[in-house]
Amino acid sequence: MDTPREHGHDEGPAQKVSVSMPASRIAAVKARVGVRGFSAYISTAVERQIRRDLLEELLQASEDETGPIPQAMTDRAAEAFRAAEALAASENIGEGSQGDPTWRDGTAS
Repeated sequence: MDTPREHGHDEGPAQKVSVSMPASRIAAVKARVGVRGFSAYISTAVERQIRRDLLEELLQASEDETGPIPQAMTDRAAEAFRAAEALAASENIGEGSQGDPTWRDGTAS
């Protein structure tokens, strides 16, 4: 006798659900991906939110165990991210000039 197979997060049968949201948001999604891509777009957005929720829960559990991150460390991390963004902007990543990688969809080519 076969045993039921466990499905991964993007596997298994799809189920139709009814979701209410503002008409303007629906129109924006359809304009971005078309009518046929609507479900996939919403599914991806929900998956991304679930991952963010799980990360927030993990961070909260870590903070509960070890205490809050010191403000000085948070400030240094924020400054490092701002510096990295400024450097990326100043180097015009994506133009592929003189041997520099061309960035597409978050990967170098």
